[in-house]
Amino acid sequence: MSKRKGQKVRAPTQSRSISGLTWLCAPDTFSSLIGYTALADNPEVQTAVQRVADLVSSMSLHLKENTKDGDRRLENELSRKVDITPCKFTTRKGWVETIVRDMLLSGNSIHIPHYAGSLLDDIEPIPQRKFSITDLDYGYTVQIRGRTFQHDEILHFVHNPDPEHPWHGRGHRVSLQGIVNQISRARQTASKLMESPTPSIIVKVDGLTEEFASLEGRRKLSAQYLDSSENGQPWFIPAEAFSVEKVTPLNLDDLAIIDSINLDKRTVASIIGVPPFLVGVGDFDQDEYNAFVRFVVLPIARAIEQELTQKLIISPKWYFRFNPRSLYAYSFAETGEVICNLVDRAIVDRNEARDALEYDPREGLSELAVLENYIPYTKIGDQKKLDQTSQTKGDGK
Repeated sequence: MSKRKGQKVRAPTQSRSISGLTWLCAPDTFSSLIGYTALADNPEVQTAVQRVADLVSSMSLHLKENTKDGDRRLENELSRKVDITPCKFTTRKGWVETIVRDMLLSGNSIHIPHYAGSLLDDIEPIPQRKFSITDLDYGYTVQIRGRTFQHDEILHFVHNPDPEHPWHGRGHRVSLQGIVNQISRARQTASKLMESPTPSIIVKVDGLTEEFASLEGRRKLSAQYLDSSENGQPWFIPAEAFSVEKVTPLNLDDLAIIDSINLDKRTVASIIGVPPFLVGVGDFDQDEYNAFVRFVVLPIARAIEQELTQKLIISPKWYFRFNPRSLYAYSFAETGEVICNLVDRAIVDRNEARDALEYDPREGLSELAVLENYIPYTKIGDQKKLDQTSQTKGDGK
């Protein structure tokens, strides 16, 4: 049903049945009533997923073409649309982040491509609660706002495919839910302990005193001997009736709550595949981070590339490819040394090297050159160095 301009839409409600009773309430209210913590609401899961989403969305998305001399980048309206303005109401980075978050948390991210004539006009992301997937004997359909779409009418990005229905993603819901609940309970315990800490002073009182027999009497004793009208003033108590000891109350370390939370953080990180230091546990490790980019970030990027290529491109020679070069953690000196070696061997020209180091191009540096004063690659045969060397050896010098 279409919505008129200015018409307010009531938030969706959920109906649940618990022990024969039916509850009609908003999803957030129901979650709080039963103590359920959604994956997207857990800080550790949010942090880990956001790290992956940030890295994938930070890569530029190139349109490539197969040629006999290798693959080259194409720059046309399609490449500009997908890499710069895929969705009218958000940035390209925000659009890719939505895809990655949906893939990791639920396993499925659904988008509808809209066309103006034969040209791609917009790619609309569909919220998780707005679609449902119906498996057929072979294949599936997707229901969005009461309309049924075939698989080739939508963009469907899948993560962790179901073994029986590989077109249906599972994400990390099953693996993470128990850990999320453990972290939530540990935080609740820590919060209650901090709100009501164990008293740090214990007073031993002669149990035979009449005042100690009742609650009112104990309050009277406390007011008479232990309460001080001014902070820092000493107490004066009868030695034969009282014995005061200072004890250390239980803290989070005694209950091993901090260790438990750190362990659960590491488990969350390992399931999603991010290094523990990205969720606040441990120290940065360059090799571990680069392995994370290579074995976690890039496979997710490849799934997005392949779906875009399969659904948006007709030419068998074209495909989409993310550029991961900027993601790896290398020092500026290491990067510069590698690029200079590539220039010396005429693998890239000097303007390509400047672009890799994020410098603007300069005129006259776009042709391949080699070492020996960087002569043009086409004139490498004009050198006299080898002839002079052979002549020197012949003269016996």
